[in-house]
Amino acid sequence: MDSYAVRFLFYHIKALEVQIISEYFINEQIRDKEVRLIGENGEQLGIMSAKEALAKAMEAELDLIKIAPTAKPPVCKIADYGKFRYEALRKAKEAKKNQKITEIKELRLSPNIDENDLNTKANQARKFLQHGDKVKVTLKFRGREMAHMNIGKEILDSFAQKLEDVATVEKAAKLEGRNMIMFLTEKR
Repeated sequence: MDSYAVRFLFYHIKALEVQIISEYFINEQIRDKEVRLIGENGEQLGIMSAKEALAKAMEAELDLIKIAPTAKPPVCKIADYGKFRYEALRKAKEAKKNQKITEIKELRLSPNIDENDLNTKANQARKFLQHGDKVKVTLKFRGREMAHMNIGKEILDSFAQKLEDVATVEKAAKLEGRNMIMFLTEKR
């Protein structure tokens, strides 16, 4: 891996860590009158003042971490802040790794496309759709082709018909300037 990639990854990991760290208040930063306290083993210790909760955390030689600031009263937990931060960072990385990113693939057609070329493009679109991507089909009109918009609409309709077993039309064919655009998504 080159140095640029290493710096890029390091920067994004640090940004993710800062985002996760900034979500939590610890120890003296907690200024609420009363909090709901969770012990170090996950047991409920009840509602008490923030000073009492901090005293219990100090007694256990651990940190008091506010984990649910919007709850009434806020929820705090007694835990080792370094370990808690590490676990939160690990969970965030895991969640980011498991998310599915859909891409939009574009196929360009012309009004005078041959049937075999249209079949080839349909097969390409089928592969994209099966991979989980959306497909944007653009039909571009040039010069005098603008006089025959109906041909373009027929081509896009036949294209959608060829893929009706695997795709649904998310956005029907619509003219935008010199282009007629249609979006297809995978059938669920």
